[in-house]
Amino acid sequence: MHLYQAQTSPARPTRPSNNAPISASSSSTISNFPNIPLNKQLSNPTKKNKTLFQHCLKDIAVPRALQEGIQVLRVFANGKTTRMTMKLSDDKFTLFLNHGIPGSTKSSSNKRWSMMSRKNGSELDRVIDVGGISEIQRGHSRRNFQLARTRTDSIKSLMSNISLDNSSTAPSSQQSMADVLDPSLCFSILFRGAWTLDLMMPSSSTSISRDEILNALDQIVYTYQSAKVMVSNDVLLLRYVWREAEKETTGRAGSNELQKILKRINYHIPSTKKFTDSYDKFGKMIHLDRKMRKQGLTFEQTASFLHKLKRDSWLAKPVNRYWNRLFGDQMKNGKARKDVSAQTFLTKFLHDFQGEDEATLEQVQRLFIHLNALQLPRSDDAIEIPDDPSSRIDKVRFEAYLNSEENDAFEPLREKYNKDCMRRPISEYWINSSHNTYLTGDQITSASSVDMYSNALYRGCRCLELDIWDGEIVDMQPCPVVWHGHTMTSKILFKDIIRAIKLFLNFHPDTFPLVLSFENHCSIPYQEVMAQQLVRILGSSLYIPSETSLQGSLPSPMDLKGMVVVKGRRPTDLDLDDAEDYEDDVSDDGAPSTVFGSEYAGDGGEQAANRKKNTNSKISPSLARLTLFHGNKLKSWETSILNPTHYMHSFSENKVRSLARKTDRRTWTVYNETHMSRTYPAGSRVDSSNYLPILPWSLGCQMVSLNFQTNDVALKLNDGRFRENGSCGYVLKPDSLLEMHDKVETKDPNTLKVAIRILSGACIPKPNEQKTGEVINPYIKVSMYDIKNGEKAGFQSFDSGVCGNNGFNPIFTSDKFSFRVDNPAVAMLHLAIYDKESTPTKPDALVASASIPVSVLRKGLRSVKLFDTANTRSGAIGFASLLIEVKKSIGVVAANDMDDFIAREATRAKKVAIMAEF
Repeated sequence: MHLYQAQTSPARPTRPSNNAPISASSSSTISNFPNIPLNKQLSNPTKKNKTLFQHCLKDIAVPRALQEGIQVLRVFANGKTTRMTMKLSDDKFTLFLNHGIPGSTKSSSNKRWSMMSRKNGSELDRVIDVGGISEIQRGHSRRNFQLARTRTDSIKSLMSNISLDNSSTAPSSQQSMADVLDPSLCFSILFRGAWTLDLMMPSSSTSISRDEILNALDQIVYTYQSAKVMVSNDVLLLRYVWREAEKETTGRAGSNELQKILKRINYHIPSTKKFTDSYDKFGKMIHLDRKMRKQGLTFEQTASFLHKLKRDSWLAKPVNRYWNRLFGDQMKNGKARKDVSAQTFLTKFLHDFQGEDEATLEQVQRLFIHLNALQLPRSDDAIEIPDDPSSRIDKVRFEAYLNSEENDAFEPLREKYNKDCMRRPISEYWINSSHNTYLTGDQITSASSVDMYSNALYRGCRCLELDIWDGEIVDMQPCPVVWHGHTMTSKILFKDIIRAIKLFLNFHPDTFPLVLSFENHCSIPYQEVMAQQLVRILGSSLYIPSETSLQGSLPSPMDLKGMVVVKGRRPTDLDLDDAEDYEDDVSDDGAPSTVFGSEYAGDGGEQAANRKKNTNSKISPSLARLTLFHGNKLKSWETSILNPTHYMHSFSENKVRSLARKTDRRTWTVYNETHMSRTYPAGSRVDSSNYLPILPWSLGCQMVSLNFQTNDVALKLNDGRFRENGSCGYVLKPDSLLEMHDKVETKDPNTLKVAIRILSGACIPKPNEQKTGEVINPYIKVSMYDIKNGEKAGFQSFDSGVCGNNGFNPIFTSDKFSFRVDNPAVAMLHLAIYDKESTPTKPDALVASASIPVSVLRKGLRSVKLFDTANTRSGAIGFASLLIEVKKSIGVVAANDMDDFIAREATRAKKVAIMAEF
């Protein structure tokens, strides 16, 4: 019996160079499938032509040394190092890091490596699934390297580990860690969102280079991501947890191991006896005798067993209800409906229900070929693939489509990069921006780290902030440093940040412009050094504006592609009377933002005068000439609009709210069509919390800066906003914010009513991807963030019912939540999954979330991709999704209707609370 229903998948795509974005040219959201000829006949599966996902990496060429095991050094934050051996598994799905001697027979055994990884549990040993790798970074810009380089007592540890043969390549005791940690040998592996391994290949490894190893790993990760679209998410999740659960790495999992697997993936087992009965029944169904059942199931058999457990609850699943509602439970001949034709799928589902009026029959046929080629577990009642795979699909493949990324609630074409929209002036874009990028935590005592710049860049940030101060003088050379002045935060070198940015650009040369927002507190000698370091390190990547380029409109993101742009001060006569003050140290409402804030709260005092003098020091001409964006004070919007376009303003969140209430919002929006505005959190947010970015977005502000070290709702809304346009960090503002000078403002423009029905989930992991613990009790918090009364950001939030003891395929009570959306151009839908705690005093744990701009939210029966707190879909979270129904209606919704709805929801919530007491 064939347990997989699989067809030969389309040819594997070649990995694109430099991660170049792909342009979306098609107008249809279901046309993004391989260009398979419609007359291609896919034969029914046989063992000969069966293509299983677990073999997709087989043909990738990797250095032999990597599969035998190569020596690496792991670098810790305390500067200590330990010698480890890194080895790729035979199937190329797993990367092992263990203590061992590379090349020995003992260390090259997959069985030994896998068992070691389970038994020791030490953080010194790691097992990394390629599906969990989010980034592989070259160089030593990560924080552990940075801290290690400053240690003077670490060289002894490094000397004892760095050379295998004690050859002349070993470092001398006179060398520093900074000398020994060669960036051409260092690299970092980021996995499961926030985990990092910082490694270095010893210089004695002359047989193979670092880049040979990393290029092979890059190809493996890319191929995995490309191939997984041919497999269902539950099979992907099973493969992800398989190695840690299979017994003795025999390739089989017995009854005990399967129970651990099910608990790991949040499938509740009512009792051991019931499970054993189901296990034995399934084993007999696939003709396994008692001895074979005791040996356990193979991966393929386990996938089918898992699928059968899901099918036992099929009638309760929303997909079954919608299948019958859309297509009918019976066909015209009276027989039970088992499949649906391409024409019926097109008219009744895509056109009538989903609202995809542009979809064509040819696109549906290509979609069906793709769906019929999926490698899905085989069930006892599954139908055979039709001779013409473009003609029909069954209910299993319909469900696979509903949960796929092609059916995402986020409009796929808007999520893709569009090169045709990147030639407008940069002022016409929202830009992904960070505040005090260097900080790892709060604004008072946390460490500063170069690492945070790499984190922000890989998260999509394209405007980075540097607070620069005079540092020490080393070898007669001033050393500018970055830190949150007048606090207990640590200091890092300005040049190290610039090097990290240059390293990022070296590997991502197609990046759209990186704006460096300088809060410059340096004296002239230090500014001269800053200018020298920018020119020397960045070289041709530094944009140096000419006087001619400062006339007229600002350049476009395409004009500045691959460049670093400086925001600071560029007064025409180098007189700073009109230059903006840096307000970060004292908030607009007078609350001190640092532990020393009270020193500057008074009207006078020597310290306050010195601070004011330092803030308003003259600007070095050599630094000014490198600056494009010149920050100046706001006197009036009418005056500011007449300034050159490279003049810009910066405001704290409190100032934004004040200006939105007291000034002409429309004039500010008109200003933002041609000039730039940057906003940042109030100084009173010493905990590095964030403000909602909705209001400044609605005013057309381009750089809405947030604290990237704090994974709160505001940052998640920012992540959702910048999913648009290929996550390139630049999103063209809507027409409503770019045509204000010719528009007559109306009271309720384009008001929407949005209704969300929560149906089900799939493959929801435990919080923080925990491997142990009880099966979760998920519920969904549905929130709508919008602008109310044209001047204030607000939100409505509702909770779904709890689905107890089920994260693998939870089915919710179809709760429906309705929202009035006043500003659809900037409003955001936020969906967050929480694990309901049984102990009332413990807070519910966040599992995953997704933010979707209302402007790209698609109606119909839609899938929602979920993200972890680091905004990645790596590890187990990469297989998680929700199924929701979305309804959108245009028109003004009467206020009393919404009041009635809120009152009804409050009554319902009260009833639920009363019932919970009993």
